[in-house]
Amino acid sequence: MKNLIVVAGSLVIAFAFNFFLVPHGILSSGISGIAILLGIITPFDTGLLNLVLNLPLLILGYIKLGKKITINTMVCVVSLSLFLYLLPAITVTDNMLLSSIFGGVIGGIGIGIVMKYSGTSGGLDIIAIIVSRTSNFSVGLLLTGMNGVIVLISGAVFDWDIALYTLLSIYLTGKMIDKVHTDHIKLTMQIVTTKGEVIRDELLSSIYRGITIMNGYGGYTKEPKQIIMMIVTRYETLQIKEIVRKHDERAFINVYETVEVDGEFAQNMKS
Repeated sequence: MKNLIVVAGSLVIAFAFNFFLVPHGILSSGISGIAILLGIITPFDTGLLNLVLNLPLLILGYIKLGKKITINTMVCVVSLSLFLYLLPAITVTDNMLLSSIFGGVIGGIGIGIVMKYSGTSGGLDIIAIIVSRTSNFSVGLLLTGMNGVIVLISGAVFDWDIALYTLLSIYLTGKMIDKVHTDHIKLTMQIVTTKGEVIRDELLSSIYRGITIMNGYGGYTKEPKQIIMMIVTRYETLQIKEIVRKHDERAFINVYETVEVDGEFAQNMKS
């Protein structure tokens, strides 16, 4: 089911590219944007370029992010490349401003859907997530910085009008990703369980976050329990819940928004 949702998100992204961005030479963000740029200035197909450019980053994602996220990312990359190849590049409107706006918004919705279901659209998304897991920089901030390079390239290759339209599209894409995915929001997870050690071991091998464990007991049953506390992003909550439920169906999970994180945010500060 999740893979089908990732495929649906990929179709939305491809629709935004081929119906709004590609016909006007407006670039998208990330590796897909680079693929569009190369597709415009070379005879190679955009979909094929997108697949080739993503392959080394998929290998890096498998090493750093794990099997599940990498599989969902591969589903997105392959299906997006296929949809970019199959969907014709149609000019919906001759107005470049409207194309920038709708291409950015629709593309951001598609990427947000993919990320919401434990995937990425590949490319710079993988790099940004890996870097964010070892720093206090958000994925959105990192993507904005890296995508600024694409804007500069588009300005140099084409003209600065195209670059500014591209910048507008990238900005709207980022806003829509935040609206749908909300990965930049930090959350505190408290897990009350009787399977604390086995859950702890799998979390430490799968999630690059610090973990604090406290001992407690049930107020009614007086049964000994462990309380696991973690600061995570929304991107990681689904994976953590699945790990917890695999070992303890009756575990109590409390998730609430964290206003500020002061200190290391990675696993090397686990206690």
